[in-house]
Amino acid sequence: MARPDSPARSRPLPRTPFSPAFWRSPLRGPWLTSVLGLVLLGGITVLFLTGLLSYAAYNPDLSPVNDKTPDKGLLGFYLFSWPTDPHWLYRLTQGVHVTLGITLIPVLLAKLWSVVPKLFTLPPARSLAHALERVSLLLLVGGALFEFVTGVLNVQLDYVFPGSFYPLHFYGAWVFFAAFVAHAVLKTPAAVRNARQLRAEHGELVSPDPAAPTVSRRGALGLVGGGSLLLLVTTAGQSFDPLRRTALLAPHGGAEPATGPGGFQINKTAAYAGIHAAETSEEAWRLVVAGRTGTVRLSRAELLQLPLHSSALPIACVEGWSTSDQWWRGVRLRDLAALVGYDDPPDVLVESLQRHGAFRRAALRANQVADPRSLLALYVNGEDLTPDHGHPARVIVPAAPGVLNTKWVARMTFGEL
Repeated sequence: MARPDSPARSRPLPRTPFSPAFWRSPLRGPWLTSVLGLVLLGGITVLFLTGLLSYAAYNPDLSPVNDKTPDKGLLGFYLFSWPTDPHWLYRLTQGVHVTLGITLIPVLLAKLWSVVPKLFTLPPARSLAHALERVSLLLLVGGALFEFVTGVLNVQLDYVFPGSFYPLHFYGAWVFFAAFVAHAVLKTPAAVRNARQLRAEHGELVSPDPAAPTVSRRGALGLVGGGSLLLLVTTAGQSFDPLRRTALLAPHGGAEPATGPGGFQINKTAAYAGIHAAETSEEAWRLVVAGRTGTVRLSRAELLQLPLHSSALPIACVEGWSTSDQWWRGVRLRDLAALVGYDDPPDVLVESLQRHGAFRRAALRANQVADPRSLLALYVNGEDLTPDHGHPARVIVPAAPGVLNTKWVARMTFGEL
């Protein structure tokens, strides 16, 4: 048997993540965690509010066609008719939502790193209250990771998650934000106190056996801020024209592709949507307009005989990218409503020639139809629409999400939906 002073007895015991001494970074402590938490408190609140506005912009209470979360119940209490003024409204709200979400990723990861020892605290539950706190923490961390990961994948048009993005992100947001609010109510007062002073720290986040420091806490905070700034500069341009050339990390970033009718970004090509040239030709294509007094079928040549109007409007998509204002020309939606018996424009259901996709059918509210800038566009930037931009006709509505600006329009049904 080894003696008490033998090397075998003096060797340190192995450390595991469940041992406080395993976490040796001298950076962890109440000050860094509190500063990161306060940044997230403001940022995530803005993300949640702009996310709710994005959901409202789809007008899900208008028609089951647009409602991708039919069992939302009370979660849709705030919904309202999405306005058409200012015409850049959705471009602003969704651009802020996506750009801010990506910019906050370094802050979120740093915050999770700063508190990771708490996830390994033993025993798992010291009391009922402690058990409830641990469960809320799991919901908070899991919800944050789920929302940010699904959001980034959606921005990249990478739909690897099962099910539709809309209900997953919507319900996930409510679960996460509920846990976030509870956490903020409990922790914000202490976080404000901790952030006001940088001094010798104590508490469960401080390592009992810290390693030698290689950077200060403020230096670490600067590194996180620099990462966020880099993401901001390389992402914001997809919805903010002066920085468009620097948006290197955005799928629709970089300079505009060209000028003219094809000189702005798209999500889906005609080939992807299953649109064939034979069905969009002058001889084959007809627009069907249905309403109170019956049904009218119009060729493109007949549409061109109607009064034509112009609007300068952007396209803004849920993925956060948008175009600058393009110059559209076509027939006002309210004039098409008048052809089938409506002096006061009602709602309209718009159907596309495309074979698949969640929004091959989309509904617009009466206020959107009535706006004089809302068009069935036949031209853009002085030339015919290209196939990828919706030839022979597409809808363009101020402040509406891109998916509601239906391309390759085949039928429009006016009336209460």
